[in-house]
Amino acid sequence: MPFFDFKKKKIFYHLIEKSTQQAMIFIHGAGESSYIWKNQMSNLMHDHTLIAFDLPSHGKSSEFKKISIEIYVDVIKALVEHLQLNKIILVGHSLGGAIAQTYYFKYREDVAALILCATGARLRVSPMIFDSIQNDYSEFLKILPVGAFYRKTLKDIIEDFVDEMSKTKAEVAYQDFSFCNEFDMLKKIRQIRVPSLIICGNADKLTPPKYSQFFKAKISNSTLIIIKNAGHMVMLEKPEEINLAIQDFLKNNRL
Repeated sequence: MPFFDFKKKKIFYHLIEKSTQQAMIFIHGAGESSYIWKNQMSNLMHDHTLIAFDLPSHGKSSEFKKISIEIYVDVIKALVEHLQLNKIILVGHSLGGAIAQTYYFKYREDVAALILCATGARLRVSPMIFDSIQNDYSEFLKILPVGAFYRKTLKDIIEDFVDEMSKTKAEVAYQDFSFCNEFDMLKKIRQIRVPSLIICGNADKLTPPKYSQFFKAKISNSTLIIIKNAGHMVMLEKPEEINLAIQDFLKNNRL
């Protein structure tokens, strides 16, 4: 399993390498890990190097005393430099979408395109989520699927996701949701100038379709795909449809 050093700590990443310096980097959401992108890493038809990584204090990456969106962005920059990548396509889910947007505005010369999946330009979080994580993280994980998945999603998909998320410490998940709650790019979104694919599930309760429709209205070169019978974890619920949407986007934009 490959790791790279960042601030004397280890960051885990999964790499599928092609003979090109162009790459797609998949960024997971709050409390998650690179696990959520397993169906894209294994089944996406592509000509790009694919990279999914665990943010600091998540998954197989080292624990950090301090985490922030800015540190998450710096980790991606360090990964780009470590692998000597040229242009990158950032694929971000939920908090990962916020990280992708932040990276774009800090290092826009690196970014060839954005894929914003079940995310928003502002990500307000219900106080009930914070209370639930603080008071009983195990109970929070039990009720999370109600908001995160379409009601007919297969039980095995939900159980595997909850099992993976249970490996993230409660305080880390709490901080991640705090980063979401503080995030606000509403006034900057129209400045995005790269091709952008916007994806959401029609039954997403955490980042409803109106969030994605806002992106579509503000980003001039954008494509909106709304996946039927899917919730917030659309990449796990409808992997084939997500992969086809990404493949069509790459082809149509000659990426």
